[in-house]
Amino acid sequence: MTPRERLVVVGGDAGGMTAAAMARRRRPEDELEIVAFERTPHTSYSACGIPYYVAGLVDDADDLVARSPSEHRARGIDVRVGHDVVAIDSQRRTVDVVADGRTRTEPYDLLLVATGAVPVRPQLPGIEATGIHGLQTLDDGLALRREVDAGPPEHAVVVGGGYIGLEVAEALVMRGAHVTVVEAAEQPMTTLDADIGARVADAMRAVGIDVRLGVHVDGFEPGPDGRVRAVVAADSTIPADVVVLGLGVRPASALAREAGIDVGVTGGIVTDPTMRTSADGVWAAGDCVEVRHRVSGEPMAIALGTYANRQGRVAGVTMTGGSATFDGVLGTAVSKICSYEVARTGLREVDARRAGFDAVTATIESTTRASYFPGSQPITVKAIADRRTGRLLGGQIFGREGAAKRIDVMAVAIWSEMTAEELASSDLSYAPPFGPVWDPVAVAARKVADL
Repeated sequence: MTPRERLVVVGGDAGGMTAAAMARRRRPEDELEIVAFERTPHTSYSACGIPYYVAGLVDDADDLVARSPSEHRARGIDVRVGHDVVAIDSQRRTVDVVADGRTRTEPYDLLLVATGAVPVRPQLPGIEATGIHGLQTLDDGLALRREVDAGPPEHAVVVGGGYIGLEVAEALVMRGAHVTVVEAAEQPMTTLDADIGARVADAMRAVGIDVRLGVHVDGFEPGPDGRVRAVVAADSTIPADVVVLGLGVRPASALAREAGIDVGVTGGIVTDPTMRTSADGVWAAGDCVEVRHRVSGEPMAIALGTYANRQGRVAGVTMTGGSATFDGVLGTAVSKICSYEVARTGLREVDARRAGFDAVTATIESTTRASYFPGSQPITVKAIADRRTGRLLGGQIFGREGAAKRIDVMAVAIWSEMTAEELASSDLSYAPPFGPVWDPVAVAARKVADL
């Protein structure tokens, strides 16, 4: 009789539990034991939904949980929450796990590292004051929601103008706070070109957010009770009853690095397309992993749930003997600030030129529906292409309701290495409630193809 193998999963969120679920689907319990260690009380939750829980749009935090620990256990996965893996020995094939103050060693035959990302938290004066929040885990979201529910803040400061910064700023505006966003760059959302980023800044100001760009935070000022009361930035002091740090994340790869597993220039764990690492019998998936940009070929670290789930699926298939690959990323993402939507995919202008392309760009203004149809909203579409080959390289969209998801058409075109001319000539749908007869994406592609 073939002895049962043991798969150990480090991390119980998207990458880890998708891999565990796929592995269980492919191999029964009498062939493969699956044990997942998660240091928090939660598994398989939507981190992307946390700002909307804080806003009150999602009332029950349980609605953000796709599958609880008990539900995973019912499906044959031994999930152990409150268990922190602190070391990996890839030679002996063991992990050291801390739970209830005690450390024990657990063996594995197969190991998946899905340790996620850690938020950037600068060591500035006053950073330990009460009322300063990160927003990385479900526990973070629960803590911020409790605080806002207990007494809606009059003044809120969000440090950082990326995706999380925008989304939590929207949440706090909806909760009635006067919100200030402080961003060190000269534009919010630096994954956009400056012209589209400027539109985002204008949209934030239009909903009442005080946007301060090119401003560095120097520290935080606590009151006599130890609670934050102001953010010190440049030559100003900004009142704050609550502060949210939205400074981005970095791959949580220290555990792998200390085990001698290769980590790339981005700080993410290096894997091959099957999600195998440099250590025998070890795979990795999720925000802790370094990825390859499909257009530029450059290594990147991008924390998106879409990638974590896809990588987890690939790992779950390949570690159980199947065939699957993760074939790179485009950085496709969407976000919103109240009634405004923004989306991007592929390369920015500066990225395209740095990658050696002769980049040309075209920006068009259109509407989300036929201009005469009720509810039609303005939309801006920017297309980036290579002048020599016509290949579409990137796209960005800004507008109101009905604008952002059009980015998916551009993402598929870029993924498939289509030219701008081919996208412009594609068979896209039309009806007045959904768009003009010439879809804005096709118009932008046509304009850049003609350059």
